[in-house]
Amino acid sequence: MSRARSHLRAAFYLEAVSPRGATTRTAARRALSARPAPLKPGMEYQDAVRTLNTLQTNASYLEQVKSQQGDPQTKLEAMELYLARSGLQVEDLDRLNIIHITGTKGKGSTCAFTERILRSYGLKTGFFSSPHLVQVRERIRINGQPISRELFTKHFWRLYQRLEETKDSKSRVSMPAYFRFLTLMAFHVFLQEKVDLAVVEVGIGGAYDCTNIIRKPVVCGVSSLGVDHTSLLGDTVEKIAWQKGGIFKHGVPAFTVPQPDGPLAVLKERAEQISCPLYLCPQLEALEEGGPPLTLGLEGEHQRSNAALALQLARCWLQQKDHRGIGELTASRPSLLQQLPLAPVFQPTSHMRHGLRDTEWPGRSQVLRRGHLTWYLDGAHTSSSMQACVRWFRQALHRGERRGSAPEVRVLLFNSTGDRDPAALLKLLQPCQFDYAVFCPNLTEVSSTGNEDQQNFTVTLDQVLLRCLEHQQHWRHLDEEQASPDLWSAPSPEPGGPASLRLAPCPPHTHSSGSLVFSCISHALQWITQGRDPVFQPPSPPRGLLAHPVAGSGASVLREAAAIHVLVTGSLHLVGGVLKLLEPSLSQ
Repeated sequence: MSRARSHLRAAFYLEAVSPRGATTRTAARRALSARPAPLKPGMEYQDAVRTLNTLQTNASYLEQVKSQQGDPQTKLEAMELYLARSGLQVEDLDRLNIIHITGTKGKGSTCAFTERILRSYGLKTGFFSSPHLVQVRERIRINGQPISRELFTKHFWRLYQRLEETKDSKSRVSMPAYFRFLTLMAFHVFLQEKVDLAVVEVGIGGAYDCTNIIRKPVVCGVSSLGVDHTSLLGDTVEKIAWQKGGIFKHGVPAFTVPQPDGPLAVLKERAEQISCPLYLCPQLEALEEGGPPLTLGLEGEHQRSNAALALQLARCWLQQKDHRGIGELTASRPSLLQQLPLAPVFQPTSHMRHGLRDTEWPGRSQVLRRGHLTWYLDGAHTSSSMQACVRWFRQALHRGERRGSAPEVRVLLFNSTGDRDPAALLKLLQPCQFDYAVFCPNLTEVSSTGNEDQQNFTVTLDQVLLRCLEHQQHWRHLDEEQASPDLWSAPSPEPGGPASLRLAPCPPHTHSSGSLVFSCISHALQWITQGRDPVFQPPSPPRGLLAHPVAGSGASVLREAAAIHVLVTGSLHLVGGVLKLLEPSLSQ
C-alpha cells in the first residue's frame, strides 16, 4: 500500500512513475476540488460555466445511484417537466425540424457531415452534440460555429433563473443535471435563433436519453453499433441496439448503416413495432458510380460509412421539405443480405459534395503537423472505433513516411474512462509499435484554475491516477507478451467487422517500449515535445519531471529524433485537453 501511495504522490508532484509493485487498493478519496457553491448570477461566461458545473453529479453520489437504478421511463417524464418549467412544451420542439442521430461509433461525425451538407444549401442550422473538447459552448452550434460566450451567458442565466423561479419546494431535485440542462438550453437557443433545422446527437443510448422527448423529428439515423456504456445500456450489442432504436417514431423515416445480423434484427423489430420505415444505406461507392469520387473533410476509411448515412439523412430532410432538385424518397431495391429495403442510390448534388469536402470535426481522425512533430488525434474509445483508429493511424504513418536514416519516434498518449476495458483497447494499439506509451488523466493542468470548461466532479483525483497506473500495468504486460513469439497472435476483428481490419502478427520486439505516467496533460506534453513544438512552449519543465530513468533517457531520444509521431486516443476528453494546449485559439 505504501508503494502505491508513493506512486500517486510522485504522479501528483509532476514525476513520471513506474508501476512495478504498485497496487490499486482503495486509497483515501481526495476530490478533484470541492463542488463550487452556486454563484450569484452575473454576466461573465466563466461564472455561468462554474454554476453549470454545480449540476454535475459528484463522485460519491454517482457510486450510490449506480446501485439504485430506478424506472428509466421516469427520466423522460422528468425531462418533460423541466421543459415545461423552462417555458416550453414538447409541441414547441416540432418547429425545429430535427434530425435525430444515435449510434455507438461515428454518430458525432455523421452529425457533422449532415449539418455541413445542409448548410451548403444556404440553410440556417443548429447542432447539438456532446461531449465538448475545449469549451462547453461547442455543444451548441449555429451554422457550424459554437455559440458566442455572450450568447451562451445570456441563455444560460435566462434558463437558470427560470428554473429557479419555478422550482417546487417539495421537490428533492430542483435543477436538471448537467447534460439535461444543456439539452434544454440548446432547444431554447435554436428556437430563439430561428434555425431552419437542428441536428441533435443522442447523448447515451436512445430510448431513455433526455433528447428523446423529441416526438416528431423529420428523420432519424443510427450509425455503427458496438458495445459501450454497458452499465447503462446492457452488456450485448443486441441490448444496446434496442436502446438505440428507441429514437424511432411512428411514420418517421429512419436510416442505418450495415450492421451485424443480431443488432440489425433488433432495429428492424423496433421499427416494425411502431410502423417506422427503416432503410439500409448503400455503400458510398454506389453513390460514386458514374461521377467523380467524393472527397471527405474527415480522414479515415471508416468515415465513408458515416458520410453515406449523412447523405441519406440530408437528402431525406430536403425531400420532405420540398427542396428543389431533390427527388422523392423511395427505396431502390430490397437488401437481400440484411432484409431491409435499401435506401435510394442517387448522384450527390454539388452542394452535397461541397458539404462532405468542407466538413470539420476536431478530435476525430485529425492530424496536426508542427515542425518535427505530427499529432494524430482521435477520440476512439470502443473496440470497433479503436480498430478503425489503428488502421487510419498506420495508413497516415505510411503516407507521411520520411526517407532517410535519421530515427523517427512513435509515442502513444492514452487514457480511458468509465466502464470501458482499457486492456482490450491497449491490445489493439500494440501493432503500432510505439517507442513510448504515456498515460495521464484528462486534466489539462494540475490546478483547475482557468479550466472550468473541463472540470469533472464525477471522479476523484485518486481514482483517475490509479486508473492511469492500471493502464501502464496493462501496457507492460502486453509488451512482455508481444516479446514472446509463442504468445503473440493477431487480434481478431469484432464479430461482423470487416476482414480488412485483421492485423498481421508482429515479430518479437528486441526491446520493450518505455511507459510513463504523468499527473496532467500539460506535463505529458512537455515531456513529449521537449520544446520542439512551435506553438506549445510552456515554462521550463517542473522540478522532478525527468526523475524517472525512462523519462530521462527518453528525453534525449525525443530531442534528437528526425520526426516524432504522437497518437492521442482513448478518450475524447483527453483529446480535448491536448487541443486546448496545442491550439490556444480554441479557448478564445
